[in-house]
Amino acid sequence: MNISDNLAKNLVIYELESSDKSGVLREMVSTLPAAGLDVDVDNAIKVLNDREKLGTTGIGDGIAIPHGKLDCLEEIVVIVGRSGEGVDFEALDMQPCRIFFMVLAPEKGAGAHLKVLAQISRQLKDPAYRQAFIDTEDEQELFKLLGVG
Repeated sequence: MNISDNLAKNLVIYELESSDKSGVLREMVSTLPAAGLDVDVDNAIKVLNDREKLGTTGIGDGIAIPHGKLDCLEEIVVIVGRSGEGVDFEALDMQPCRIFFMVLAPEKGAGAHLKVLAQISRQLKDPAYRQAFIDTEDEQELFKLLGVG
């Protein structure tokens, strides 16, 4: 399983405009309707915020992997965002997050989203990959790194 299996170009945000956690969640979820997915943005944000209340998804090393389950989805969707400046995402190491992978899964897909989360985590453990992600100079370079398009 590769990250790109659940990722499309129109779900990659090369440079996030938001400068806070709630803004990043909204900006990333807002890509879904434009990508042709029938998702209630406000409900999705509520699900993600409820998950954040259980513990931050800012896992450290500049990475956040917000995730949640939505009953309106039929398959797993991954949204990727990059922040050159970094965003305070209440990460475990207290450092700003610059790499965002949002995973949204169907309510009924018990274990599949865990495999996707594990794959993303494995990929992002590589310091060279993280640095390459941050250092990409444009959208096309990020697409190539992610293996989409």
